[in-house]
Amino acid sequence: MLTAYFDQIKAHADPERATQVAAYHKAERSYLGVPVPVLNDLTKAWRRELSVEDRVTLADALWQTNIHEARVAASKLLTQARIRPDDAVWDLLQGWVPDFDGWAVADHACSAIQKRLMADPARLDQVELWTQSDHMWTRRAALVATLPWTKQNHPKPEDLDRRDRILGWAAGYVPDRDWFIQKAIAWWLRDLSKHDALRVHAFLKEHGDQMKAFARKEAGKYLKVQLA
Repeated sequence: MLTAYFDQIKAHADPERATQVAAYHKAERSYLGVPVPVLNDLTKAWRRELSVEDRVTLADALWQTNIHEARVAASKLLTQARIRPDDAVWDLLQGWVPDFDGWAVADHACSAIQKRLMADPARLDQVELWTQSDHMWTRRAALVATLPWTKQNHPKPEDLDRRDRILGWAAGYVPDRDWFIQKAIAWWLRDLSKHDALRVHAFLKEHGDQMKAFARKEAGKYLKVQLA
């Protein structure tokens, strides 16, 4: 199965662009130089023609190649709100998290994880374990994968509880000086501020002084009243 689908990706390879992309992302793996919109079109077609079981099999095989575009395609193949049953998809996505070593592939995979968390929020119990990982990219993924809880205009009471739970994770990250962790905290707060400014103000009042300056500034980017 892998060869036929991987050949469709390779058909769009651009060696010159691959060199540029490799230099930009810096993660040590092979690059083909295939633009993301092309991967979007390919995987959209694949989702229509493959069963969930076959999509999981193909996504796993693509991921295992450790080629940038193949991993992006693997993630996009599983990025869909309605997948039934989805336990095998969730298990596979969880298995990828320890492999994260850069923001690009990680963020595409986290987009797929977001869909599975919204389908079954009880999975936050498993995501919470990521916050205790020694692997920085796993810790970061706990915030990136839960971004949908920043975007709800009319959250239910249980979603507000989840929002507070995740803010607790972010608060626990504040002493971590890693740039990517600080950026993830800021990202979560910035997006939340568009829908729940009071919670962001409260967070920054309590923890803002301990955040890196760039992260605190970004977190408050959309707040109408900036904290001193």
